[in-house]
Amino acid sequence: MFKKILIANRGEIACRVMATARSLGIRTVAVYSDADANAKHVAMADEAFHIGPAPVSESYLQVDRIIEACRTSSAEAVHPGYGFLSENPHFVEALDKAGITFIGPSAASIRAMGLKDAAKVLMEQAGVPVVPGYHGDNQDPAYLKARASEIGYPVLIKARAGGGGKGMRRVDDPADFLEALSGAKREGEASFGDGQVLIEKYLTRPRHIEIQVFGDTHGNAVHLFERDCSLQRRHQKVIEEAPAPGMTDEMRAAMGNAAVKAARAINYSGAGTIEFIADVSEGLNPDRFYFMEMNTRLQVEHPVTELITGEDLVEWQLRVASGEPLPKLQQELSFSGWAFEARLYAEDAPKGFLPAIGTLEHLSLPERIARVDSGVRPGDEITPYYDPMIAKVIVNGPTRDAALGKLLSALEATEVAGCVTNAGFLSALCRHEDFAAGDVDTGLIDRDLEDLIEEPEVPEDAVALAALTALGLTRPACGNDPFETLAGWRIWSASRQFALLEVGGERCDTEVRALGNRRFAVHLEGGVRTYTIIDVDGGTFTYDCEGHRASTVVVESTDGLTVFLNGHAFAIGLPDTLSADEEATVAGDQLIAPMPGLVKVLSAAPGDTVTKDQPLVILEAMKMEHTLKAPRDGVIAEIFATEGEQVTDGTTLLALVEETDAAA
Repeated sequence: MFKKILIANRGEIACRVMATARSLGIRTVAVYSDADANAKHVAMADEAFHIGPAPVSESYLQVDRIIEACRTSSAEAVHPGYGFLSENPHFVEALDKAGITFIGPSAASIRAMGLKDAAKVLMEQAGVPVVPGYHGDNQDPAYLKARASEIGYPVLIKARAGGGGKGMRRVDDPADFLEALSGAKREGEASFGDGQVLIEKYLTRPRHIEIQVFGDTHGNAVHLFERDCSLQRRHQKVIEEAPAPGMTDEMRAAMGNAAVKAARAINYSGAGTIEFIADVSEGLNPDRFYFMEMNTRLQVEHPVTELITGEDLVEWQLRVASGEPLPKLQQELSFSGWAFEARLYAEDAPKGFLPAIGTLEHLSLPERIARVDSGVRPGDEITPYYDPMIAKVIVNGPTRDAALGKLLSALEATEVAGCVTNAGFLSALCRHEDFAAGDVDTGLIDRDLEDLIEEPEVPEDAVALAALTALGLTRPACGNDPFETLAGWRIWSASRQFALLEVGGERCDTEVRALGNRRFAVHLEGGVRTYTIIDVDGGTFTYDCEGHRASTVVVESTDGLTVFLNGHAFAIGLPDTLSADEEATVAGDQLIAPMPGLVKVLSAAPGDTVTKDQPLVILEAMKMEHTLKAPRDGVIAEIFATEGEQVTDGTTLLALVEETDAAA
């Protein structure tokens, strides 16, 4: 076994690998960029080496710097995690030349599966079923459009390199094909340095079911059963589970055998995943699943397999890479129970899942309820440079219902302030009737998106608690000072104070009257309610509202207040009264960048007349393209950005005027 390894990654997966390495007595080496100098994975490692500026192209993708860190630290092997260099055959060859072991498959295996088009041809030859489509080299747009018509709409355009949903576009109408093709090519080039695509038939009711495989250098290959990853948005996984609901023994055996056949076809060694798409228009059927791609690395969702099998897949990787045979053969493997993983992201679901940035001013993860794999701590910053994952919340139980209930409880106990997250969206998914019943497919989220992203109405308790906090009336008592219980009280009559809040985008002046002994009458839309502050511990306090006692957390930040109540996080603003009127006058007159990014496409010019929701700018952020639309009808008065320009969050991209103003 290795004595020291380097993890050529960051964040959650770097921490995950270090945890297993530490349990095996292996010392670990981290690498970090300027943005990650104080990151959790750096603090966890025994040693750490700086490898460059924040952009991945100047740090985590710098092969020479990683190899130099290996030499300086005497690391014997490199674990690539996932993403970055994990599926780069040139990196594997460079390590091999330097005498350093790559904890993963050979460069030849990565190449064989690295390009989706070539991989599908190889799988056809190996007798593995593939989705009907065009996987050739001719990339002429007109030719590809003609092939799409032959395949039959809807079709899916996919970048042939990489994964993670990047460079993928569903097309239902031939009129939209060329625009979708252009976007897929741009995203493929930006994410993987390869703009070539393939075209596949889009199954109208598909499920994404994948098989975990493992091989070694002794000729052994096994599968560790399936995971269902059908809950997706923008072709990116949201919640994964194992085993797959409704899976029969017959179909499990067929998919497992096909996956092992695929691994053996390329003499695979290490952890890998064979991703299949299953046509469930008539239920799960052993002759209606098709090979999509192979990920020649550990998957983000590997923990659900670990929880149902009891195996540590990172330990398996380390043992296989050090030359040992697989810890178990197929007949020795089994699973029990059910497991789920939910990906907690810094993103704004109601705004099209836009990635978010910010400082994690408050972070409380449900570690007493769930396994939590995370690469961040309270006070860390979510930057625009990397994937905005905050944590993976993973649970297991004896049955699917038990595990799903546990996942919902864990998500409702999750508290994040300072950065918007998808926690509410994930909780809504757990409550979704079809998902709860195991009736899933990849279109579930899109079909019910409006209901899933609907934000709950801010309850009156949250408004009241925010008002008390804003007025400084919930501060903990200092020692035995008897006057602390008289906060806000006046000798002649109950004092009247007003908290200026912003609730649901609207100004809300909330009157509070002090009644003494930490009791307050709060004037709300539903009437006056009396609140008594019983106990305060930091941002957590216990209160009584007319006989109902509860605890809550209220976090104060630069953007306002976040009230965690009934499993939801309610953001309540503290508006500046001096600037409110001025801000109202310019609302809708500007198109503003919602995040830092690269301006890829400007599809308008000064003087153009535009209509509300007309696409005007394509902004690339975190390797994904985001279309920014006109906020209202009008005429473009001025454009302040250029194509190829890197802009920051809040940058004004263009300004609109009314048609009458433009004419004048």
